[in-house]
Amino acid sequence: MIVDYHMHLRGSVAAGPEPLVHTVEAIERFVEVAAARGVDEIGFTEHDYYFRQTREVWRTGYQLERCLFDIEDYVGAVVEAKRRGLPVKLGLEVDWWPGGNERLHELLAPYPWDFLLGSVHWVDDLAIDFEPGLWAVRSVDDVWRGYGAAVSDLARSGLVDVLAHPDLAKVFGRRPSAEVLREVQEQIVVAALAGGCAVEISTAGLRKPVGELYPSPELLSACCQAGVPLTLASDAHVPDNVGRDFDVALELARVAGYETVTVFEGRVARQEPLGPLVPRAQLVPA
Repeated sequence: MIVDYHMHLRGSVAAGPEPLVHTVEAIERFVEVAAARGVDEIGFTEHDYYFRQTREVWRTGYQLERCLFDIEDYVGAVVEAKRRGLPVKLGLEVDWWPGGNERLHELLAPYPWDFLLGSVHWVDDLAIDFEPGLWAVRSVDDVWRGYGAAVSDLARSGLVDVLAHPDLAKVFGRRPSAEVLREVQEQIVVAALAGGCAVEISTAGLRKPVGELYPSPELLSACCQAGVPLTLASDAHVPDNVGRDFDVALELARVAGYETVTVFEGRVARQEPLGPLVPRAQLVPA
């Protein structure tokens, strides 16, 4: 079984810089690429701050200016695609937001999620993966410590099912001291296990300045040894990135010791044998 459980349902680039298009037709384009690359099932995980229903939670201009879309349209499109027999799951990328997490999950509770990704993009309302962001006011070691603490809080919260890009702090290639790196990695592994979270291998890091998969081989091996389950992810924002570089991700997974991948339905996880990639023809909806 091969899954790609991290992607954002976008339309043609011609529609604008953030062309969110919540239709079954848009979903079909992602499914076509998945089938061609040997991905058995995909999960859509739009960012929670794109929806008007979550506007009350956010504080930054970046988030507030994006609360333009109706979550009902997004959920409805994915649910309809599932009804037609397409191999898709309904997810959401839930950003860890101290002071707003409980309210956020109250707002999300009515919807039939198959899984929820948890991610940390901000610490103290400053971005990790945009510059200057947090990097302008903290040392590299302190950025990593703050990020590790936030990911650990997220993992232990019980509010999400998967930790997305769990060492995102390396995005610009800035590394903490060896001691701090070990501390952060151990913290994340212990918290993921305690919170019952899976961890994703994300190929998105290969397309970032760091040029590496998330997470590092050391962190992934530690997760495997501890019994933390696995998912796979491309973080695709366009169909062409679905399943991209999954051969590299699968090699990392197997070297780390993983033999199964986590599959979700209605926020219930099960394990399926991992891989291999078998490209195939487009699946036709019922």
